[in-house]
Amino acid sequence: MIFERVKSEGLAHLSYFVGSGDEALVIDPRRDCKVYADIARREDMKIKYILETHRNEDYVIGSKELENITGAEIYHGPGLDFKYGNTLKDGQEIIIGSLRITALHTPGHTDESMSYALADLEAGDEAIMVFTGDALFIGDVGRTDLYGPEEAPRMASDLYNSIFNKILPLGDQVILHPAHGAGSVCGGAISSREYSTLGLERLQNPALQKTDRKEFVSYKLEEKLEVPPYFKKMEQYNLEGAPILHDLPVPELLSTKEFRGEIEKETVVVDTRVPHSYGGAHIKNSYSIWMEGLPSFAGWVLPYDKPILLVMEEKEQLESAVRYLIRLGYDNIAGYLSGGIGAWYIDALPVDGFNLISVHDLKDKMEKDEKMFILDVRDDSEWDEGHIQSATHIFVGHVEENLNRIPRDCRIILYCGTGRRSNIAASILKKHGYEKIYNVLGSMAAWKSAGYEVVE
Repeated sequence: MIFERVKSEGLAHLSYFVGSGDEALVIDPRRDCKVYADIARREDMKIKYILETHRNEDYVIGSKELENITGAEIYHGPGLDFKYGNTLKDGQEIIIGSLRITALHTPGHTDESMSYALADLEAGDEAIMVFTGDALFIGDVGRTDLYGPEEAPRMASDLYNSIFNKILPLGDQVILHPAHGAGSVCGGAISSREYSTLGLERLQNPALQKTDRKEFVSYKLEEKLEVPPYFKKMEQYNLEGAPILHDLPVPELLSTKEFRGEIEKETVVVDTRVPHSYGGAHIKNSYSIWMEGLPSFAGWVLPYDKPILLVMEEKEQLESAVRYLIRLGYDNIAGYLSGGIGAWYIDALPVDGFNLISVHDLKDKMEKDEKMFILDVRDDSEWDEGHIQSATHIFVGHVEENLNRIPRDCRIILYCGTGRRSNIAASILKKHGYEKIYNVLGSMAAWKSAGYEVVE
């Protein structure tokens, strides 16, 4: 048996290559999917099947891309009018070599969600692994709010049934392989631990301590999770099938003159440098999204109907930026700035910027009762755990739709956990004409390190 887990950073997406003899299958492939073909080639195997656990909401599934490369058959769960692939039935079996994969219909996160129990028939008939998609994670279970508040009780009840009556009965010895790890928006508190068994989860997973159905449903209904707007685009792509890439896009290297010309064509400029570099000098009306933040926050602010231009710290970061963006369906990456921001200002082209402020200076201004508007752009759970006195809370993904709540006649002081998400918010405010903007260096982490008061 050959088993490999493929981890896609940023989205915390986990996919799997499983093979026996000369046959293999892939579960939940990512869109830049040649990694699976490379494994198959290395192991002298043919990828015969592609199994999806559900219609993913947070990234473009790579099933059709991998089908195009390998000719493998795609399978997914029942209940949705998929425009590609084949529908599995509950209990249906797939054999590759000595391995038996049994499809288990496990709704709750979504109605069509499937899990796949794997047995090695050379060793015995019992399951040794289960691939649970977004039903069961390490330390958490899947979110049940994606169909809206009216459907959430039904989804939570279905998830209870799927976990307690279908997945856990496979046995405590079974190794758990979910579709996401820590950092995914598909769960509220996924553990940073990367390996587990059903037995460990039964003992340690907080959600699985809610063994009564009503208690479990109530527990799930208390969750407050954000639903990024790009989920709708992912759902469309993953129902209809995303455009085939054939290979990673290669954005054009643009001189400052060419880059400026592209800006005039209503493109979107994304600056992936670290916050303090962006704050010091950036191209007017560009978005600030630091490189590692692209998978999590590009879908909150970037439109799908405009070409994207990139400004990066180093040109070696280009491939990572492209991978992050195409996994979210941003295929139209028009180019990147040759020489970065340095080339821009060396050519005496106009730059913009905003202020940085230390927590000590902020505390001093607060004690002097200076007029300012303190904006906390963290998520609800972070805000509830403690925030700066007199701050207003607007999650970074909702800043643009709440500009009417943010005054223009005083200093705007922005903070988050460490200063990165607040830099995104600062760039949004700059695009909308705000001038007196200050991003707090180190943000809440620095505020706490300084020993300053936090209120709940």
